[in-house]
Amino acid sequence: FDRLKDGTEVEINNEQIIINGLVIGRGTLLTYELFMERKKQAEKNYGQQLEKFIQNTMEYATREIDIVGKDLVLPKLKVNFRGRHTLIVVRGKDYREDLKVIQPYIHEVKPVLIGVDGGADALRDFGYCPDIIFGDMDSITDATLKCGAQLIVHAYPDGRAPGMERIRSLGLEAAIIPATGTSEDVAMLMAYQMETELIVAVGTHSNVIDFLEKGRRGMASTFLVRLKVGSILVDAKGVSKLYRQKLKFRYIAQIVAAALIPLMVISVVSPAGNQLLRLIYIKLRLIFRL
Repeated sequence: FDRLKDGTEVEINNEQIIINGLVIGRGTLLTYELFMERKKQAEKNYGQQLEKFIQNTMEYATREIDIVGKDLVLPKLKVNFRGRHTLIVVRGKDYREDLKVIQPYIHEVKPVLIGVDGGADALRDFGYCPDIIFGDMDSITDATLKCGAQLIVHAYPDGRAPGMERIRSLGLEAAIIPATGTSEDVAMLMAYQMETELIVAVGTHSNVIDFLEKGRRGMASTFLVRLKVGSILVDAKGVSKLYRQKLKFRYIAQIVAAALIPLMVISVVSPAGNQLLRLIYIKLRLIFRL
């Protein structure tokens, strides 16, 4: 999957996965019966996997305590966080739907916009330019990297930053933040450390299913970071499922009725208004041949 990006066209021929005539992998064709069989097996093993996941999380949490115990070494940031909200967008489950729902919030509050890897593309798709793009830089389009946002590469604690290679290949400049944990966790810590008033997160990974789907055996950094920033964190993940507004016929009928009331009053008290309504009535009869 490191060779695939959103929008890449692939060909599936039997069990082969092909891009531009080159076989990049093999898989198993999944039938409904096979899917249900594996789903039942996964549900059967869930308790055991959950226990292992929690054990790994607790074990690594003791090793990664520094991620919340010490301040990050931050570069000079071009945007002011103090007293402002910060919106962090990650390309997680239903991130597009959730981002669409909170658009009125973005327009009204104008938070600092941080795109974490592919989340920066999501912001651009909705017409926003991120203030900061942060992450490994491996799943962002070139156009988004060149949009004018401040680029910050997530580096290993020893300072190694593989993402800088791509930045340099595009003739761009970027700073680094060396830290353990996931990029979305470090983005939250950055906003917290810069004294943001509120952190709103879209598309973030925060539960055992999210991490198991990504092949991770624990979520130590996420657990620790959310303990630290939880007092100012609003997780907007799934907000699109909370309320889905639909235009109903009764709403239209109420609007039409409300508009007709003043017209009826005018027609009663004003002879000219009465004549106008009669002309409209006659015109409608002619049109519909009543």
